[in-house]
Amino acid sequence: MDIKFHFPKLLKRLKRGPAIIHPKDAGMIIAYTGIGKDSIVVEAGAGSGFFTIILANICKKVYAYERKMEFFELAKNNLKRAELNNVELKNKNIFDGIDEKEVDLVSLDLPEAEKGVALAYSALKTEGWLTGYLPNIEQAKTFYIECYKTEFSEMFVLENIVREYEVREYGVRPMNIGLMHTAYLVFAKK
Repeated sequence: MDIKFHFPKLLKRLKRGPAIIHPKDAGMIIAYTGIGKDSIVVEAGAGSGFFTIILANICKKVYAYERKMEFFELAKNNLKRAELNNVELKNKNIFDGIDEKEVDLVSLDLPEAEKGVALAYSALKTEGWLTGYLPNIEQAKTFYIECYKTEFSEMFVLENIVREYEVREYGVRPMNIGLMHTAYLVFAKK
C-alpha cells in the first residue's frame, strides 16, 4: 500500500526537491503562532518552497532564505508557478544575519538550526514566535536549550502524527501505514 500525500491543488503543481514541511506540520505552526493576513514572516531553509508558499497564502509578507543555489533555483521556480508576489526569496545563509526586524515569526528548517536562535530573537517583535522544524529529538533538545538560554518566554515541543482511516461497509479502522513522524516542532515565544 502506498502512502498518500493529500496536498492542496497548489502544492500538487510544484516540483519536489529536499524534504518539505508537510501541511500537517505547517498547520500546527500557523495555529500555534497565530500568524495571519497582517503577519511578516522570515523562513530559513526554503528548500523547494512548499512552506514558503503555504505561508505566503496567508501572510502579508514572507522573506525566505535558502543558502544552497540548487534549492534556491527550485524554490524560485515553484514560486513562479504559485504566482505569489508577497515573497522575497534570498540566496543567503541566515547564519550570516537576518536583515528583517520586528517580524511575527521566524521559522528555521535547516541543519544546526540552534545557531540561528539568537539571530531570530533579535529579528522578532515582542511576543513574536520562533519555530524549529527538527527531524531528530537530539536536534529538538539542543534547539530548545538554546531558546531557554536566549530567554524566550514560552517554549514547548510537539510532534504531529497523522493516521488515515480505511472506511468500509463493515470495519472502519486505521490504515496499516501512514504519515507518522516527520519532525519535532519547537515553539519559542519572545
